[in-house]
Amino acid sequence: MEVTTGVALSPKVPSKKNLVTSLMGTIATTLLRTTSFKEDSYSVSTLKSTEQKALSSLKHLLSSSSDSLSIWGISLLSGDERSDVILLKFLRARDFNPVHAHAMLLRCLEWRKDFETDVILDEDLVGMKELEGVVAYMYGIDRVGHPVCYNAYGVFKDAETYDRVFGDDEKLKRFLRWRVQVMERGIDLLQFKPGGINSIIQVTDLKDMPKSELRVASKQILSLFQDNYPEMVARKIFVNVPWYFTTLYSMFSPFLTQRTKSKFVIAKEGNVAETLYRFIRPEFVPIQYGGLSRPGDLQKGQPKPASEFTVKGGEKVNLEIDGIDGGATITWDLVVGGWELEYSAEYIPSAVGGYTIAIKKTTRMSAGDDPIHNAYTSKETGKMVLSIDNTGSRRKKVAAYRYFVRKPTTAAAVSDIV
Repeated sequence: MEVTTGVALSPKVPSKKNLVTSLMGTIATTLLRTTSFKEDSYSVSTLKSTEQKALSSLKHLLSSSSDSLSIWGISLLSGDERSDVILLKFLRARDFNPVHAHAMLLRCLEWRKDFETDVILDEDLVGMKELEGVVAYMYGIDRVGHPVCYNAYGVFKDAETYDRVFGDDEKLKRFLRWRVQVMERGIDLLQFKPGGINSIIQVTDLKDMPKSELRVASKQILSLFQDNYPEMVARKIFVNVPWYFTTLYSMFSPFLTQRTKSKFVIAKEGNVAETLYRFIRPEFVPIQYGGLSRPGDLQKGQPKPASEFTVKGGEKVNLEIDGIDGGATITWDLVVGGWELEYSAEYIPSAVGGYTIAIKKTTRMSAGDDPIHNAYTSKETGKMVLSIDNTGSRRKKVAAYRYFVRKPTTAAAVSDIV
């Protein structure tokens, strides 16, 4: 496969930012300057002497309990590496103060008992089906292997939907129970071992989120998770961040630890795919966020990996897929974060004098368009050329594609993705 790149047709000139854009840039810069969070290995041998002492002290405090203490199916008094991982999470949440970590852990165990979290995964919560896969859901993994939890509350801008879910105290309690259920699904995917996958990634979509209406529910969710799921989130990525995020952030900031704030990543509207690709491969990113993953794709097994590239402002990129035999069928997926450019596809026969076939005439792709998913069966040997024309924009964009070639002689064989 060969990739050819066009030349920028015009120099990049800084555009004036309006007040909202400038404000959002300031917020993002401020938050991203916070010390980047680095996930701990949870290996006891790498702990400082003071931290090892704190871990021993916490174990001693727990040993005085007459109850058999366990959480997520792991005995806290077993002394194995899984219990150490959990204890270290509570210690880090309390700056390695064993007394405070002990108190936090006991409160968490009491809450789990009262909330009946050990059976929550088996529950069919009435009225919550419509929220599955929409409001909060586990979907895929990041580049390291962390499970990813997506959150999107824009659906509640509809007054009828809001009332149906949050209309009274009982409905709110049921919603909170469902949200904990989603969290427990994520916890169920963790390994709890040194050097393993011990936390999740959270992606929160703030588009159309009715911030004032959800203030009570948001605070309760935040409180539940901070008190009972310490160090369970490796990174919190906020996407489609609106201008009022300053107000929202200032509201929650007093309740957040500095360690929690260090995990924040901010993606403004129009910058979602570029941000998510830093942490999640395109084949695991849902199509609504500029990825290649369509609903149900991950249920079919491990997705085929995609090739990533960038399209600079003022640039045209041609993706050439060579060596396609006559009678072969080529299927391709292509997405550009934010689109707002032109796309076309053509098939060029290898034979001299062959006619180029326009598979897809030049089309303007808008920001909300889904990824391209198309197929073509060739009649003669040649190559496919996919053109991404960004010459009308000064903005660089991330992109990803993959293709499959089904040969005519072995219908069941599909080539590896390049």
